[in-house]
Amino acid sequence: MGKQMTEMLKGTLEGIVLAILGVQPAYGYEITARLRERGFEDLAEGTIYALLIRIEQRGLVDVEKVPSEKGPPRKVYSLNRRGQEYLEEFWRTWSFLSERIGQLHEGEV
Repeated sequence: MGKQMTEMLKGTLEGIVLAILGVQPAYGYEITARLRERGFEDLAEGTIYALLIRIEQRGLVDVEKVPSEKGPPRKVYSLNRRGQEYLEEFWRTWSFLSERIGQLHEGEV
């Protein structure tokens, strides 16, 4: 992943992860796998785990410990009401920005 992509992703990754959790609860590795399936192959697992800690601390997700066949219980994250409201605001902001950037890209100033 190039430097520009990495910098842009920093500002949107939280919303992307919340969108994934809005579809279905998941644990860290599942989230990373879903991101990789969508083309984010170079994304480090540590990046996702750090982000999950932040969104948990901010109260955007609920966490349930679920027994695992392979080792300690997994922390399964699900979007809560506060997280849903944050995600809705993310999509409004994304729509605004993408529309304006699209206009610039098409030469509309």
